Amino acid sequence: MSEEEILWAEKYRPRRLDDIVNQKEIVERLKKFIKEKNMPHLLFAGPPGTGKTTAALALVNELYGDKYRQYFLELNASDERGIDVIRNKVKEFARTATAGDVPFKVVLLDEADNMTADAQQALRRTMELYTETTRFILACNYLSKIIDPIQSRTALFRFYPLKKEDVVNRLEYIAKNEKVEYDVKALETIYDIVQGDMRKAINTLQAASAYGKVTVETVYKVLGLAQPKEVREMMTLALQGKFMQAREKLLDLLVTHGLSGEDIIKQIHREITSSELQIPEELRVILLDYIGEVEFRIMEGADDEIQLSSLLAKLSIYGSKFLSGKA
Repeated sequence: MSEEEILWAEKYRPRRLDDIVNQKEIVERLKKFIKEKNMPHLLFAGPPGTGKTTAALALVNELYGDKYRQYFLELNASDERGIDVIRNKVKEFARTATAGDVPFKVVLLDEADNMTADAQQALRRTMELYTETTRFILACNYLSKIIDPIQSRTALFRFYPLKKEDVVNRLEYIAKNEKVEYDVKALETIYDIVQGDMRKAINTLQAASAYGKVTVETVYKVLGLAQPKEVREMMTLALQGKFMQAREKLLDLLVTHGLSGEDIIKQIHREITSSELQIPEELRVILLDYIGEVEFRIMEGADDEIQLSSLLAKLSIYGSKFLSGKA
């Protein structure tokens, strides 16, 4: 994120646990730690933009008050992920005791799943040695990348994608405070694309506001995506057996819109799984199976145009078979 995006997101970051939405059980558990002024090492796991870092900041803010920065060290493990950081920077902070009501300091290791195996082993030992003076909060997207010895030393908190109403309500709140004109449909479209990632939703709203009024068109434009109707039209042509017309649409998306094969295949997947596309269930299953193959080939470096043309050919073959009643 750019510095401007970070400041904008920081401005609307919840400062207290009660401001966090869609993670009620997590908030209740963390409040008990605040009340007791004691807690174990914590492990926050879940998809991006669901409030892991925010929950950690709100926790220490309520533990220590406005001066929480004196007792709190925040590191992004994707940047500082080596064993030297654990041996030096973290140890130096962890070995000194606090003089306040809370008898420990807190270290937040964000994106801990990016830490090297050696660094995680060193961290495991550091957590043991300095548990009297320091508590560790590890935040990660992929729990499987955290070694078992660390998982066994922490209390696990699983974060889940935010609900649509929570994301849309927050975007409306931000838009009104920033005096940004918007269509409610555009905010719903942002959610449909980001799927519960609040951080990405806020950044998309900010980028779309640069065009003036935030509309569905501006949302797709800033995200570099084609509108669903264009992808749906391409697929419909292919299913009707009009392969060359569908391929012309594909080339328009690749060349004129500048979309990558990965972007297009994800939008095709979204259309296949939506109720907007009226096709038999058996055909839907067959196409989803083939879409998975094409996506894998594209991710492995195969040519976008050739792979997507192949997918359109499959749509044309199976469309004529199923939709003509011959199946």
